[in-house]
Amino acid sequence: MQALDNGGPADPEPVIAAAPKQSDDAQIQQRITAIFAQLADLDGVQVSVREGVVRLSGSVAKAEHADTAQALAIRLAGVVTVVDEIERSVAVDETLVPLLDEWVDRGKRWVQKLPLLLFALVAFAVIGALGHWLATRQALWRRLMPNSFLAELLGQAVRVAGLALGLMVALSVLGATAVIGTVLGGAGILTLAVGFAIRDTLENYISSIMLSLRQPFRANDYVRVNDFEGTVVRLTSRATVLMTGEGNQLRIPNSTVFKAVILNYTRNPERRFDFDLGVDAADDPLAAIQCGLQAVTAIEHVLESPRADAYVKTVGDSNIVLTFTGWVNQERADWRKVRGLAIRAAIRVLEAEGFTLPEPIYRIRVDQAAVLEAGQAGAVVSEAPSLRRPQPRTPPAAPDETELSGAAEDVSPDSDVSELVAEQRAAEQETDLLDASRPTE
Repeated sequence: MQALDNGGPADPEPVIAAAPKQSDDAQIQQRITAIFAQLADLDGVQVSVREGVVRLSGSVAKAEHADTAQALAIRLAGVVTVVDEIERSVAVDETLVPLLDEWVDRGKRWVQKLPLLLFALVAFAVIGALGHWLATRQALWRRLMPNSFLAELLGQAVRVAGLALGLMVALSVLGATAVIGTVLGGAGILTLAVGFAIRDTLENYISSIMLSLRQPFRANDYVRVNDFEGTVVRLTSRATVLMTGEGNQLRIPNSTVFKAVILNYTRNPERRFDFDLGVDAADDPLAAIQCGLQAVTAIEHVLESPRADAYVKTVGDSNIVLTFTGWVNQERADWRKVRGLAIRAAIRVLEAEGFTLPEPIYRIRVDQAAVLEAGQAGAVVSEAPSLRRPQPRTPPAAPDETELSGAAEDVSPDSDVSELVAEQRAAEQETDLLDASRPTE
């Protein structure tokens, strides 16, 4: 049918002929029968055609064969539709024999491919073994990566890459190139799923890498990590190991250490101490500061620079609180011991100079009405003692220069924890990521 003159769309060409010829049905039937005769699985299928409708009957061993017959018949020109009347055979000879023949054919094909399969296995083994050998060359990787942890990671990556390359070569030899894409896609999805499942572990692993690169502390450094304090024993691929002051081992996950606020007391050998002392409100705070500061600076292990200092911290109801500070070189003296000497020296000097270190004062209020009622009832009431401020006690004798300086005291740094750390580092074979040759952060 021709298109309209006004440019409108033409009618579509009809797919089904209005009056098919009988010779067309015969030709279609003959052609389909000839095709099915060439296929052993479809030799039991009968074909009849009328008005372009193809009817398939008979029996086949598998349902897949019937689908194949229907797909072939519908492709012929002139076929309107296909009616599937094929029965699935349950006969033993028609079902099991083709199945056995199929397995026999597969076995023959595998036997023919056996040399190729052996070559693929040998290629996989050789490439995998080469990757493993390269991964164990720690000297090579440490030459490339000064950081021991990164060198170990690089070796592991080479081992995994060798196995992956060997698998790809083996599959390529076998001609299973489509399987390679499937394996890589499945590996990507599996990696993503495993990554979500072990997110915390991966975070801890990455934190270990960053800490090994940044080197925020050294072994034997005394640090505080959030609320944890101790001497650093080692940095492993999973945790930071500390030794507490009580000699206990403390393991902190590296993910916590990486995100934590780290306070290193050892990095700067000079450390400041401070303490508070109270004097009576009637005393002169400036004179007390001068006396106490003189006693603190007289201690042998208090540094002259930075110099010691003191100031009024607060004024209470019955006392004035003074704060004294001083600096100690932790490599030559124990910070806590020197602080204790300074407190004792300041107290003794202030007392010797007549300053009063206030004690708790309790005021007692007596209800006079209750006393009168008790007296009228015949009770014996003792006269209340007069409330008065206690007299200051006699100041002690001024200490001599030896007592003030603390020269006779042993203030050497405590080495017990350091010895425990050294013993533990020598006894354990666990890899330490702390490297003294690398700069610290």
